[in-house]
Amino acid sequence: MDTSDSAVRDLTLMVMYLTSWQERAGDLRRCWKGYDFDILDGLAAQGLISDSRKAKSAYLTEDGERRAQSLLRQYGIAADASL
Repeated sequence: MDTSDSAVRDLTLMVMYLTSWQERAGDLRRCWKGYDFDILDGLAAQGLISDSRKAKSAYLTEDGERRAQSLLRQYGIAADASL
């Protein structure tokens, strides 16, 4: 994996997190998955999202949520904890 692929995956994960929602407290966060399928496949292979080809949304796994929050802190982007 080259550096630009990794950066695109990280940026996509951050945007997915920033635009995600929870339907009920305690549920995994969901997000629309209007992103390149290769990127989504890579995030799913890393265990950061749970994806279904039939659904229009994906779930951020607990690892995915933690990774997104870590990346946001790394880049100095404040995210409202109550997204």
